Amino acid sequence: MACIYYTASSLDGFVADEHASLQWLVTRDIDADGPFAIDPFLASVGALVMGADTYEWILANHPGEWMYRQPSWVVTHRPQIVDPAHPVQTFAGEVTELFPTLVEAAGDRHVWVVGGGEVAAQFVGAGLVDEMIVSYAPCTLGAGARVLPMRSEWTLVTAARNADFVCAHWRKA
Repeated sequence: MACIYYTASSLDGFVADEHASLQWLVTRDIDADGPFAIDPFLASVGALVMGADTYEWILANHPGEWMYRQPSWVVTHRPQIVDPAHPVQTFAGEVTELFPTLVEAAGDRHVWVVGGGEVAAQFVGAGLVDEMIVSYAPCTLGAGARVLPMRSEWTLVTAARNADFVCAHWRKA
């Protein structure tokens, strides 16, 4: 079991643009069977956690049933944003308090820190993220939400190309 921040980024380090949009990302070509593809990663995940902005983007862009089968949490002080039809729990507090619950829910599988960057920074700052997988898209955004808005040190494990993306797997140094 590992706690993994798996995300995508523009070349200049943003996970969302200044309008909290991922349109820059979802229009890119990626091979579903290529290196670092989402489906094999999802198969290794036992629980996931995200911030309110990420949840609201999913809600707006993937209406209907919840898109993940794994137990899911949203770190937010606004529990009313969660669709009552979604099997999603909310949490407001220190991520160190939530982490044991995530690990228990994940069992022998990984905890996925979906993001965004602010939530990921809370987990990284608390020393809870073991690995980071970032797929870099061939664009710059100039502004928006940072992939990881803090200073941290990582060791490159491996890198590969998947269609339009350069993907890198990092382990905490």
